[in-house]
Amino acid sequence: MKIVIAGAGAVGTHLAKLLSNENQDIIVIDENPEKTEALSQAGNYDLLTLNVPTTSIMGMKEAGVQHSDLFIAVTPDEARNITCCMLAHALGAKKTVARVDNSEYMQKAHLDFFRQMGIDSLIYPEQLAAEEIMNGLKRSWARQYWEFHGGALVMLGIKLRESAKILNTPLATLCPPDSPYHVVAIKRGSETLIPNGRHELQLGDIVYFMTTRKYIPYIREIVGKEDYADVKNVLIMGGGHTCIHVAQMKPDYMSMRIIEQSEVRCNRLNDLLDDEIMVIQGDGRDTNLLLDEGIKDTQAFCALTPETETNILACLAAKRMGVRKTVALCENMDYIDMAEKLDIGTIINKKTIAASHIYQMMLDADVSNVKCLNIANADVAEFIAADDSPITKHLIRDIKLPEGITFGGLIRNDVGMPINGNTQIQPGDSVVVFCRSQLIKKIDSLFRKPSGSILAKIGLK
Repeated sequence: MKIVIAGAGAVGTHLAKLLSNENQDIIVIDENPEKTEALSQAGNYDLLTLNVPTTSIMGMKEAGVQHSDLFIAVTPDEARNITCCMLAHALGAKKTVARVDNSEYMQKAHLDFFRQMGIDSLIYPEQLAAEEIMNGLKRSWARQYWEFHGGALVMLGIKLRESAKILNTPLATLCPPDSPYHVVAIKRGSETLIPNGRHELQLGDIVYFMTTRKYIPYIREIVGKEDYADVKNVLIMGGGHTCIHVAQMKPDYMSMRIIEQSEVRCNRLNDLLDDEIMVIQGDGRDTNLLLDEGIKDTQAFCALTPETETNILACLAAKRMGVRKTVALCENMDYIDMAEKLDIGTIINKKTIAASHIYQMMLDADVSNVKCLNIANADVAEFIAADDSPITKHLIRDIKLPEGITFGGLIRNDVGMPINGNTQIQPGDSVVVFCRSQLIKKIDSLFRKPSGSILAKIGLK
């Protein structure tokens, strides 16, 4: 597949790196020579860069946009992304994707309008990040919570403390074939483990469980998180777009206060949000202000400013003041590992979230959900088994999976169930696959029909 990425910024660079090992023909264009040079020298990545303006018709032609299967515009400028995609479509690009910063564009009626303009799909990172933040606030005892197929299966990322009941026991004992959950990965220090029956869970591990909704209380019990209070009071530092979307998703039982330095922004927040959400003008780094606002009686603190360092330090301060659930927006990817080592809580990176949504479009199989696990160097994807696909021909125990890949569970007729060696996947089953980053393509062919047009299966929605 020939892919052209317009924009060598953080999102474009991360996406290009994800795709560089997938045997795709990738060209990244950007008018800033420093960005294209940095990408070219970043490592042994199989891609080309072209230093031309992203809206240049001649530059697009030089990059081969007219022959591209997919054109992705992820520059920091929303208007430029829209223009790029319109030009790419007119030149002959088969599919186009634009990153936008305006929630209005995501309305269904407007999506149809953009398709008529030649833009097949829009990516709005702030909305995606807000959804993940709210998922975390609703379950304060979990680092990450994701639903698959409408909640038929769920994945929980949980850090094990001294209260966990499953420490230092082989997984073969903890997870027999009839177990209601499956441990799909373990983050231990800087290492990501795809475990087998001999592995034991250790203190400080971040463990990823796959289960069904019915057994979430059981998981919460065995990891020793029953005493974690549900989040009812939330304090947010930073009133940007992500904060607005989080506030708009607030359930009725949850109270929310927002601290924002800018008076103009505070007025804007008051205009956009419900009266029950309190907006406070001030510096969220001010300890006295936090104490005055009752941070010691707050169950969750979210640092959502544009400054990664500020967010990390604010979460550390909140932890010291007794807040159990903290969420930090980490826009600088270099800080993600450090933030995890500091044990600040849930880490949100809009770049990887946006990249994971675009990444699913690269896969040939029918993949309805792909997410990148920021702190685990791993991806989790939901594949749908096609008729006559190789995955449906054998029992799981007879399929030789590459190292670093495991099946978490499957959904059949809207019912979630675990997978063990005696499971045989059927056509139409949705299968949740957990793997180390950049290995998804290794099993893509297992879920595809033996033949068929790749372009017909991209299926941008």
